[in-house]
Amino acid sequence: MDAVEVGLALSVFLACAVEAIEALTIVLAVGQSRDWFSALSGAGVAAVVLAGVVAALGPALKAIPVDPLRVVVGAFLLLFGAQWLRKAILRAAGLKALHDERQVFAEQSAAAREAGTSARRVDPYSFAVSFKGVLLEGVEVALIVVTFGANQHRIALAAGAAGAAVALVIAGGVAARAPLARVPENTLKFAVGVLLSAYGIFWVAEGAGVSWPGDQASLLVIVAVLLGASLLAVNSLRAARRYPPP
Repeated sequence: MDAVEVGLALSVFLACAVEAIEALTIVLAVGQSRDWFSALSGAGVAAVVLAGVVAALGPALKAIPVDPLRVVVGAFLLLFGAQWLRKAILRAAGLKALHDERQVFAEQSAAAREAGTSARRVDPYSFAVSFKGVLLEGVEVALIVVTFGANQHRIALAAGAAGAAVALVIAGGVAARAPLARVPENTLKFAVGVLLSAYGIFWVAEGAGVSWPGDQASLLVIVAVLLGASLLAVNSLRAARRYPPP
């Protein structure tokens, strides 16, 4: 694999790991509070739907000419990356609360216990909550997998990286039997935001006809600039919060 493909796999892996941790928390809460079979069934059906999205959209995007495809893909990645990076910067600066998996687990567990009981073999509440949680957390990752993979014609690589992330998170959840609250989630989101934004800038410019100095090596420069600017933003926001103007 070349540097771009390594970065592709790493970006998809990290993005999928973050979303899988959040989906795992929901499934664990519903399963432990109500019914494991229904919770796992909902999660499984959502996973099949997401796989279908990737399988359907991947070949369709490959039919688009290369340059317009890079502009479209780059715009999507820049949109996703900027969103992730903005939230990560605000959380790192203390202006937005960190995502607390323990709190989410407690809230989901309480809501599951308060919901009415069901005598059916498949509990509708458990199935619906797990299905919705996995689907919503996975849609963005599915789009990232499709756009990354289609642009590089490596859907299988992107899907494999996503699958590896899901397997790792599930293994960690099974071993811990609890939400993966100790994972530095905001750090992962920070990294994903930088990587997605960097690829977005790189491919939008390429699709528009720009020739980057050093070709793929310029990606490292874009990543370094984005990372430096993001860390500077965090420090500036922290200083402004600590020493507000009179």
